[in-house]
Amino acid sequence: MSRKGLLFVLSAPSGSGKTTLMDRLQRRDRHLVRSVSRTTRSPRPGERHGRDYWFVTPAQFAAERTRGALLEDAQVLHHWYGTPRRFIEAARRRGRDVLLGIDVQGARQIKRSGYPAVTVFIQAPGMAALRQRLRRRGTETPAQIQARLALARRELRCVPEYDYVVVNDRLDDAVAQLTAIITAERCRVRPAWLSS
Repeated sequence: MSRKGLLFVLSAPSGSGKTTLMDRLQRRDRHLVRSVSRTTRSPRPGERHGRDYWFVTPAQFAAERTRGALLEDAQVLHHWYGTPRRFIEAARRRGRDVLLGIDVQGARQIKRSGYPAVTVFIQAPGMAALRQRLRRRGTETPAQIQARLALARRELRCVPEYDYVVVNDRLDDAVAQLTAIITAERCRVRPAWLSS
């Protein structure tokens, strides 16, 4: 029997290190592929279209949403984000495990839909560390940082909805924990790929 790939959903407050962790995981594991989400927001410095996000207009996003082309979608701080369904399903059919970095709204949609996924919440070691990381990133105004911190407090209340939680205090430790989760899920007797 050929193995259908797994979907690993990683959510985190902005500044928790989710993107860095996903980069490290993908470099270490050739069976992982990252899903690139659609967004209506503008690129941050250093982000590239097709690598970090597919940057689309609100009209393009709305058309995809209407066609049912998105596995999940959510509006976060006035911008829309969504996951292209076709990519996820094609990768899983080929036996590739997919890393999907989305917010708690999107993860909740996937869980509620019954789509087979392993969910992991990534968090910073505390709000002070998160504030410091957001400031150090230098991409947002103080008001935007406060809005992100308020959103992070709301997102932290959703941790019990996840299968796993990883505190990203030391990067190497967090990568090791995520690697252990992926390995364990691949070894499950009744993994999600058998039921879908």
